[in-house]
Amino acid sequence: MSLQLGSTAPDFEAETTKGPIKFHDWIGDSWCVMFSHPKDFTPVCTTELGYMAKVKPEFDARNCKIIGLSVDPVESHDEWVKDIEETQGTLPNYPMIGDTELKVAKLYGMLPAAAGETSDGRTAMDNMTVRTLFIIGPDKTVKLMISYPMATGRNFDEVLRVLDSLQLTANHQVATPVNWKNGDDVIIVPAVSDEVAKGKYPDGWDAPKPYLRIVPQPKT
Repeated sequence: MSLQLGSTAPDFEAETTKGPIKFHDWIGDSWCVMFSHPKDFTPVCTTELGYMAKVKPEFDARNCKIIGLSVDPVESHDEWVKDIEETQGTLPNYPMIGDTELKVAKLYGMLPAAAGETSDGRTAMDNMTVRTLFIIGPDKTVKLMISYPMATGRNFDEVLRVLDSLQLTANHQVATPVNWKNGDDVIIVPAVSDEVAKGKYPDGWDAPKPYLRIVPQPKT
């Protein structure tokens, strides 16, 4: 079965630019963003890795760890980060997984089982599907998957927005409406009855429809 929202994120052991990890143990009680790349020394990915280093404090503030993955050896990553620092002005300050045997890419459904067992000789086009970003919760389940084409840089500000929404849902049983931004009104989820909602929101809510109950964003 392919990986789906709500699935347990596959555990694995891997070498990274910050040393060996066992993935679930590394996540611990944190949230996690894992974003993947088809090959080292690719132009769009270079910009992404640099920007993520700049905004890492925003993820830290949300108790969210960051980890990158590229289908190349760690030694190659170590060379690539020099280019990232030179061109983007920021050195990646989070681990990057080496996936030379394609194990993680296959575990997460980004490459088929028939892709082989080594990154040697593979081009970025061979690995073009290794362009997915995952948000994984402290419960080790997949909360978000977004796949991008190689020519389109990812929007990490949107990832932060989604992370804020996910954490609100986890902590307060609310959902976020279309184009929601942090601080905007939110929606009480259908699983919360009116009786329970009255205890949470004694000042009441706006309800243009019984199933659409709008309240100010709860304070975290």
